[in-house]
Amino acid sequence: MADVTVICGSASDGPVAEKVFETLKEHGVSYDYKVISAHRDPERLDEYVKASDARVFIAIAGLSAASRE
Repeated sequence: MADVTVICGSASDGPVAEKVFETLKEHGVSYDYKVISAHRDPERLDEYVKASDARVFIAIAGLSAASRE
């Protein structure tokens, strides 16, 4: 069981997530990491969150889809 789950909207958010991982490790906090887009796959995200034992969720969302028209 992880205390914290870090969820990124896309793999391109990885550099930001790495900073979060460093901080969590520094403080001895267990964490899980998932890449799940809330916009493209909301059902999968909902299922994951409901099944998770994490007490805290950190969501990281970048601009990977912002330039799409």
